[in-house]
Amino acid sequence: MKKPLIVIAGPTACGKTDISIDLAEKIGGEIISGDSMQVYKYMDIGTAKVTKEEMRGIPHYLVDELYPDEEYNVMLFQQKAKQYMEGIYSRGHIPIIVGGTGFYINALVYDNDFSEEEESEIRKELYAVAENEGAEKLHAMLAEVDPEYAANIHHNNIKRVARALEYYRLTGEKMSEHNKNAKEKETPYNLAFFVLNMDREKLYERINLRVDIMMNNGLEQEVRKLIEMGYSPELVSMQGLGYKEFIPYFNGEISLEQVVDDIKKYTRRFAKRQLTWFRGQTNGTWLDMGTLSKDKALEIMLDELKTKKIIEG
Repeated sequence: MKKPLIVIAGPTACGKTDISIDLAEKIGGEIISGDSMQVYKYMDIGTAKVTKEEMRGIPHYLVDELYPDEEYNVMLFQQKAKQYMEGIYSRGHIPIIVGGTGFYINALVYDNDFSEEEESEIRKELYAVAENEGAEKLHAMLAEVDPEYAANIHHNNIKRVARALEYYRLTGEKMSEHNKNAKEKETPYNLAFFVLNMDREKLYERINLRVDIMMNNGLEQEVRKLIEMGYSPELVSMQGLGYKEFIPYFNGEISLEQVVDDIKKYTRRFAKRQLTWFRGQTNGTWLDMGTLSKDKALEIMLDELKTKKIIEG
């Protein structure tokens, strides 16, 4: 018998947090964040981190667990998520993975192997390029051979950039193509995968409004405090959307208005990339949250969970 696993994914600002908590309340679920940023302490406003009040008593994991200078990657996510899932199963509950970091979610759903292999000579050579010529140079090398994959990785994530280049050199296959084949892989779980979506214009309006609310809630002060605490702007965490855009403003190079415009623009682009990822990588049930009421979307989810015998019908 495969163990049950529910995923609620989709682009930023489409309502994943709210509906996931409603679903967890109805079925006895516990939530694991499938987001690469909400794991960091002190980064609350810019990550739209779920609050204690919003949780409504539902246990949440991989939220607020690491400091911004601690490493977090797909392999750590997979390891930690599996540990939490075992605890959830032992309590007779159902794990619900919620987030928009598709690469992380797929790694868990399809149990991709991220065991630490020895660094190859190719990898060492690529690390040397990053060290001597800069992370941007290494990222540009990847963009030449696999622009689709490169578009979803920040240049500071040297490990992932190097791994993708190494894979291409060893196999002649792009990592983006390799990941698309994951759709055909068998998952070890009794899986229900939901992707929330809505009309692009509506989604972009929600993103713009969300950024305005973040600013009103003190996003500028949050980023300033992180810098004052000694967290370098070069950290992978500090290169996250809503954080890196403030650095030129703090340096007196651009206006605050420009910062806000940039965050909105880059977040819209990010949401577009997320949707492209999920369309290309995921055999899931898509829910148009622009036309469905939340109650109707929950009804569709519950019907699928009954059909798959994840919950009793």
